[in-house]
Amino acid sequence: MPRHVLAICGSLRAQSINRTLLLAAQKCGQAHGLEIHLYDGLGNLPIFNPDNEETPPKSVLDFRAHLAQSDAVLIASPEYAHGVTGAIKNALDWVVASGEFMQMPVAAINASGRATIAQAALIETIRTMDATIIDDACVTIVLNGKNYSADDIINDPETAGLLDQALGSLRKALDDADQKHDIT
Repeated sequence: MPRHVLAICGSLRAQSINRTLLLAAQKCGQAHGLEIHLYDGLGNLPIFNPDNEETPPKSVLDFRAHLAQSDAVLIASPEYAHGVTGAIKNALDWVVASGEFMQMPVAAINASGRATIAQAALIETIRTMDATIIDDACVTIVLNGKNYSADDIINDPETAGLLDQALGSLRKALDDADQKHDIT
């Protein structure tokens, strides 16, 4: 049975290497029984305002619905000034209280070997939201300085191996959670 994974890119740039990495994951995911859907609405989310949590705009409801329909989340986000991007932080802020990340299996992949501070901050934020971080699925695939396409990532043995490892770990975590749930 295929599992549905919502992929979120923390960069709004059309040519973002993180977006390209998620597109490669989308292609590789099929081998693991993962249907990976890239969420393109991050730039449509208004700036988070707690006063609007009770009556969120349509774009926020759409984001929440995509999360609710997913079995897991895969995030790839760059680092800006040693922090997570405003776009990804804003999106996460919109779902802190509504709970879509609670117990959600999450993998955070990274396209830059220099983005370690943001990766750690992203994982800490998501963990605080009571998500289940799949540590073995959180990998850095160093692509900065390379003009790779999704196919280049898939065809390079090193990058493909790391991506395959992350997706395999995510699928295993989903299967293990199902098995644990069936036992209880």
